[in-house]
Amino acid sequence: MTRPPITSTSRLARRASGMSAANRMVPEETPVAFSYAGTTHAVMMASPADFEDFALGFSLTEGIVSSPDEIEAIEVEDLGAGIDIQIRLKDTANTRFEARRRRLAGPVGCGLCGIESIEEAMRSVGDVRQPALTLAAGDVTQSVKMLSRLQPLHAETGAVHAAGFYVPGKGIVAAREDVGRHNALDKLAGALARSGIEGPSGAVVVTSRVSVEMVQKTAAVGAPIIIAVSAPTALAIRTAEEAGMTLVALVRGEEFDIFTHPQRVTTGVAKHVA
Repeated sequence: MTRPPITSTSRLARRASGMSAANRMVPEETPVAFSYAGTTHAVMMASPADFEDFALGFSLTEGIVSSPDEIEAIEVEDLGAGIDIQIRLKDTANTRFEARRRRLAGPVGCGLCGIESIEEAMRSVGDVRQPALTLAAGDVTQSVKMLSRLQPLHAETGAVHAAGFYVPGKGIVAAREDVGRHNALDKLAGALARSGIEGPSGAVVVTSRVSVEMVQKTAAVGAPIIIAVSAPTALAIRTAEEAGMTLVALVRGEEFDIFTHPQRVTTGVAKHVA
């Protein structure tokens, strides 16, 4: 299934030389419904691309499945007004999901991915203290520079977030874009799972601020480090501290701030990336 993720639109551009008519590329945004056992669980506004990655990543980062093996099938249907992704779970995962769904008040399309329950929204995150991954200071700055070169949709529109996965010595091994920062990270999680790339082997790099959901999803991936170009929220910092996650933010050129577990970032230079 193919839908263009960007489109051209007309506009009036005011510049120092005056007003003129011109075209500009803008990102598409469409409702994407995640349905399990025939029932819609959440509806997200997202870029119409990488649907299988999105479905798998959302299922993993929201704790609906613990591994790709618990998904029997993913079917994507274009309904015109939006996309419906039907996800069939295997027996054990489906039983677990049905029990969880009965605890929830109901789905809603928002940044909390359809979760209305305060307990669900504030769920505990997995502990990522054990991975022995460390990054040089040069790795941190290099990861953001490399991700900026892997954002073709943002280059054309200036309105799309990205999430990438940085492995020392290899660089950004996977990256996904979306109009929603949570969606970009979910799509990345799905891409990593489908490629067999282990979360503890690298760091998640995002072009957005770091909210608590971004920390929760990074922990679900298993990555011990999250790197962001913008600032974190206080709750994100507390959650990363609790999870044993290194939170690096406000990466600007060669400068950045480390908010939690700084022992994973050394003062050295990055390993050479071929």
